[in-house]
This record gives sequence, C-alpha cells and structure tokens, in this order.
Amino acid sequence: MFKFITDKPLWVNMLAGLGLVVILMLLFFGSLSWLTGYGKTEKVPSVMGQNMVAAKKILEDKGFDVVIQDSLYVDSVAKQAVLRQTPEADATVKSGRTIYLTINRTIPPQVEMPNLAGFSVKSAEMYLISLGLKMGEISYRPDIARNSVLEQLYNNEPIKPGTKIPIGTVISFVLGNGIGGSDMNVPDVVGMTLDEARNYLSGISVSIGSIVPVGAIKDSATSFVIRQTPAVLSDSLGVDGLRIPNKIKQGQVMDVYISSTAPVRDSIPGANNK
Repeated sequence: MFKFITDKPLWVNMLAGLGLVVILMLLFFGSLSWLTGYGKTEKVPSVMGQNMVAAKKILEDKGFDVVIQDSLYVDSVAKQAVLRQTPEADATVKSGRTIYLTINRTIPPQVEMPNLAGFSVKSAEMYLISLGLKMGEISYRPDIARNSVLEQLYNNEPIKPGTKIPIGTVISFVLGNGIGGSDMNVPDVVGMTLDEARNYLSGISVSIGSIVPVGAIKDSATSFVIRQTPAVLSDSLGVDGLRIPNKIKQGQVMDVYISSTAPVRDSIPGANNK
C-alpha cells in the first residue's frame, strides 16, 4: 500500500514531508484572520441609560455578544436601565466581542431601620445616607436635648429599629428644641402596656428612657408597666398629710419596669410607684 513511498529515496520523502508541513502552515496562517476576525474591528455604541432590552438589540445588531454581568439599584434611574458597560462607549474592539452590562434593579434591596434615638441630627442624617435612606421632614418638641433625635418616623408613623424598609425610603425626625416645658405632675402609667404608655407619654412630650424587663418577656410591646421612675408621688408629706406629687418637665424621660404579668394595684394612688 505504501510502496510508492518506500520505493523513493529518503531525501525525496523528507522534502515531500517538509513541503506538506509548509503548505499546512500557510493554509493555517492564511485562514487565521478569518477564524479570529483579525483586522475586523467595530466601535462600541453607547447604551448607557437605555432599557436592557433595547440595549441588547443595539449591541447585537452590531455583531456583539451581550452578557448581563451585574445589577445595582439607583433610585434616580429608570428600572432595568443600563448603568455601566464594559468596554465603554466609543471603544474600538474586535467584531464579535462580548459587551458586559450592569443594569438598574427592578426591586430595590431592603435594609434594617437603625435606632437613631439620641443621635445628633447631623450624625443621624449621615447614618441614613450610608444605608441608602433619605432624610425627610424635621419637627421639634420640648426637650432639653437640643437637635437630638427623639423619634424616627416613616409615613408620619413611628418606625421601630430593625424594621425592613427599601433603600431610598424617606425617614423623618422629631428633634428636641433644647427647652424643657413647664412642670407638671408625673403621669401614672403603671398598669398600662408598654405601647399604651409610650403613646400616652408621647402625647404630653415625655419620653421613655430605660425599659427594664422583670422576668421573662415574650413581647415587650404588650408587656405591662409595673413600676416607673420618677414615681407619681414623692416620700414628702404635705400639710394635709398626703404625699406630695412628683413633678416632671416636658422633654424629660421616664424609666419603666415591665413584666408579662399585670401589676396588682391597691387602693392608694401611686402606691406601686415607690
């Protein structure tokens, strides 16, 4: 079968083999530009701000492959709009190159609302910005802590720390005006649930300070106030022989002790507030 090769001198076969190799190399390098698209370039069009579907069509019509590489969220940009492209617009690249796109998310990610009570308004604002939240309206109420956050609001309602909210949510603040209100008798919140006490005290511009659990507490909001500081009545007696009411100013704070069991009140007002 291979007699036509073996009958020829060795040097002839070597030359033939060398010629075959040269021909194959010439064919390979000659077709390399066709295989790799060498020398064929295209300018990348700008698709920044375009909807993802429209951007893909523009790029694919130019012969590019498109890959959605990442997604971010920017509330000032339309949903599914292109935020970034790689390579950048007007770059000259090889035809058929893959263009990577970063698009704006349809649904904003969520963050936990921090507890900003006690922060200065500037610190609170910086904290909101770091989480992607926005500061809304500012209102004031009597409190000796000037420009300190007393309450954080979402849609004009108090928002609890740890609540999940979308990035871009607007949070408003109630700040102290630096001036305490006039003296008034210490209100009696013993027997109220913590939520009832908080709402009642908020209405008279008194804030709850420390919340001290007594025993196991499953739900602090529905737990009962069993003691408060300052107490309703002082240890001093008036001319009538009755204990003198303690005083508190608007803007001051009251500490409460809570329990899952309601307190047993006796017939003497304020007796549970010693």
